[in-house]
Amino acid sequence: MAPNIEHYEYLPQKIRVRNPWSRTPHPDILGYGLRDYGNRVGVWRLMEVFDRFRLRCTVSLSSAVLQMYPEIAEGMLQRDWELMSHGLYNTRYHWNLTEDEERAAIEECQQIHRRIAGKPFEGWFSPAASNTLHTPDLVAEAGIRYLCDLYHDDQPTPLRVRQGTLFLLPYSMEINDSICWRRGMEGAEFARKICDEFDTLYAEGAVHGKVMNIAVHPFIMGQPHCIEHLARALEYILSHSGMWCATGTEIIDWYARQPLADQMLRLQEAG
Repeated sequence: MAPNIEHYEYLPQKIRVRNPWSRTPHPDILGYGLRDYGNRVGVWRLMEVFDRFRLRCTVSLSSAVLQMYPEIAEGMLQRDWELMSHGLYNTRYHWNLTEDEERAAIEECQQIHRRIAGKPFEGWFSPAASNTLHTPDLVAEAGIRYLCDLYHDDQPTPLRVRQGTLFLLPYSMEINDSICWRRGMEGAEFARKICDEFDTLYAEGAVHGKVMNIAVHPFIMGQPHCIEHLARALEYILSHSGMWCATGTEIIDWYARQPLADQMLRLQEAG
């Protein structure tokens, strides 16, 4: 379970490649207000649902949230959620950053996380999926163990990098409420999509374990008309035996112990 708890700047100072707001040149009050609603209201509905099912989440987190919303930071840390960095702000894209600039951006997030959470984060997902060709090497260099920028498989994958070891952890842009929202899908349709995805992966998992990630945003599924649809989908999933609701690090820890993972790493090193 990966709630995306993000901050969007009202007037972004750094805009590269695309403008994050559609209602320009005027300030996008509606767009900003909706996302602000997520961090003031919707996030608490999500937390209540996850508490109901005793789910420990892996948060795709704008690192600035730890500084800007201390009550959200406290709520996540009290629940022992795993915090995966999603960059500083979701309006600070990494496209066209130099290697040194991107390295500095990653380190800034690490410093915030160490100061507030008391430890470094172990996972990275570039803000707004704005990864560069340097991203895998830089996150591995920073001691980060897994990357969620590629959506190429239903299982973890080791990736060859310049130094260290890095694993790709499946993240979904299909089982993601922001994509469904942009396609005009309502909460009930998103819940059905979650269940359909689960049915296939659950059946395949009898042979080879599969990772299913559900990405939700407080400003979307935290809305009053959506939240119980998410709850019903979670109730359906959790009614099945053999389920493991794991954090990103727990999945990587398990995968790294498997003989196949070690074999693939050796092949990459030799290649």
